[in-house]
Amino acid sequence: MLPLAVPDYGRRRALILDRDGTLIVDPGYLSEPDGVRLLPHVGEALRALAGAGFLLVVATNQSGIARGKYSLERYRAVAARLDDVLAREGVTLSASYMCPFHPEGSVAEFARDHEDRKPNPGMWQRAAADLGLELARCYTIGDGERDIVAGKRAGTPAVLLAGERDKWPLPVGGPYDADFVARDLREAAQWILRREGRPPLPPRPASSTGPGQSSTGSGQ
Repeated sequence: MLPLAVPDYGRRRALILDRDGTLIVDPGYLSEPDGVRLLPHVGEALRALAGAGFLLVVATNQSGIARGKYSLERYRAVAARLDDVLAREGVTLSASYMCPFHPEGSVAEFARDHEDRKPNPGMWQRAAADLGLELARCYTIGDGERDIVAGKRAGTPAVLLAGERDKWPLPVGGPYDADFVARDLREAAQWILRREGRPPLPPRPASSTGPGQSSTGSGQ
């Protein structure tokens, strides 16, 4: 399948970020605000990227809603908690998009595919229209293949967060391969800052051991 053509909506730039496993620990179908835990280095990385002129946007599949695992209200409570946690790190999201649909869902209202469901690029196109983004000058960061495919189909460079897991296929030279594979969001930020000619983050502390958090994932 060829990448979709994307209109040029404007000149603003953003980081379009997955949520679970990228910003926060993913226990699988997170429905409790108390379960929101930032992954290591997320605050530092996002502050640096925002300081480089990028808006920060979340784009997350939430198939747990279609599957009846939690409600829209519970999703909103978790999203509000994430906003609070990020605010304590000096970070503000410009927008947050989520897709509650899944074709195998048990909740009739959401039991279908949708243009917003990654690996479709619908949430990227909505963000572009809402925020006046030029997607070719944005970046996608996520911990799953569907994040990378959606970002590439939307016309952005994309960074895959691989951590210490072996969940993803190796690059095969195709149009949807990640442009860079990073251990965590900090390493992704370093690559973007260097690519943009911006000052890099300082070296990791000697005691830093990388993400240090594994996640079971929810297959969303």
